[in-house]
Amino acid sequence: MSATGWIRDVLHGPTPGPVPDTVTGTWPKTSHALPLIGMALVVSLDLLTNSQVTVEPALTAVPALAAVVSRRTWYPLLTGALAELCAFGMAWYNGVLGESVHTATVAAIVLIAGIGHLSATLRLRQELALAEAQLVAEIARRVLLRPVPERIGPVRAAVRYAAAAAHASIGGDLYEVVNTRHGVRAVMGDVRGKGLAAVETAAAVLGAFREAAHQEPDLDRVAGWLAVSLDRALHENDHPGVEEEFVTLVLIGVRADGVLEIANCGHPSPVLLRGEDAPRLLAADETVPPLGVLDPGDVCPPLQRLATEPGDRILLYTDGVIEARDHRGAFYPLTDRLPLLADSGPVEVLHRLHDDVVRHVGHKLGDDAAMLMLQFDPVVLPAQQQGEAPIGQALQTPPGAGQAL
Repeated sequence: MSATGWIRDVLHGPTPGPVPDTVTGTWPKTSHALPLIGMALVVSLDLLTNSQVTVEPALTAVPALAAVVSRRTWYPLLTGALAELCAFGMAWYNGVLGESVHTATVAAIVLIAGIGHLSATLRLRQELALAEAQLVAEIARRVLLRPVPERIGPVRAAVRYAAAAAHASIGGDLYEVVNTRHGVRAVMGDVRGKGLAAVETAAAVLGAFREAAHQEPDLDRVAGWLAVSLDRALHENDHPGVEEEFVTLVLIGVRADGVLEIANCGHPSPVLLRGEDAPRLLAADETVPPLGVLDPGDVCPPLQRLATEPGDRILLYTDGVIEARDHRGAFYPLTDRLPLLADSGPVEVLHRLHDDVVRHVGHKLGDDAAMLMLQFDPVVLPAQQQGEAPIGQALQTPPGAGQAL
């Protein structure tokens, strides 16, 4: 962190920026008085000390401090002019107008005020450029990672995403939830690596999922479709390390009859939250490598099935959550912490979970972290309160739907 950034944190004011609530924000207005307060202290100290000891050179710090606390490019020049007046007044009072220390102080104030003005101008230009870049990144995020509706068919959904890259709002993690004729389907994935290459790969996978989820009736075949699209995208992209890229992902399907389907390709296992039961990892019996490791024709992950109950919640996440370490190197205990945080709706649960992970680490997360929660919450119509099954709930559990995972 830069020195000016540290000072802003101490004063509880974020870095200055062109637009509130976007990239950078502004200093608190009270901080603009710091140069004037400093100047008054220097003058007071000079009046209270022996006239043979001058503190006039301390005035050179006034325009420098003005350049730090203000985004107004004229502020260092204004405080520099006031500092010059004070310097001449102090020199006259102390009888040192002809001394070299006074001449050096006057020259230094002029020089530092000019440098402060130039520094503030350059910083403002950089912040404007950063704001524009972040605006583009935010637009790209909304196109690539579209907002998830609060309700999709019989499912309530919420997502929480934090990119690790500084000043970025998008990284290598991906997610999507769509409502199809085959039921509600969701994907959570993690692209190896970061930067633009990871974003390109994530875009290819998401584009393929949005098409395959509607076309393929079987979730394992959706995974095969994604493998083919990823393989084609990796061969089309030409950037360093493309031959080593892969994507871990897990596919979730909630059918109209309430049966949950899971196809996992090397991704952390989803967590099932059911009532007062302890969180349960929905791990597959057979481990399947991430997409990009096997030949696309060999990608056929086993399909897990589970009969859901109203209120069941499924948490999908990336390794940025479970691999978050504290200062002792201990990983974040997700299944231990979830029961303490999951006593409200999906949005609030993910908000608490994200804050808890950050507290565990003690600083900003060092890796992209995405979390997606789906809650099976079928809509009950008035006519169905007489005994008919709610929309989205199984009237009869299909064979094999409740098999042990």
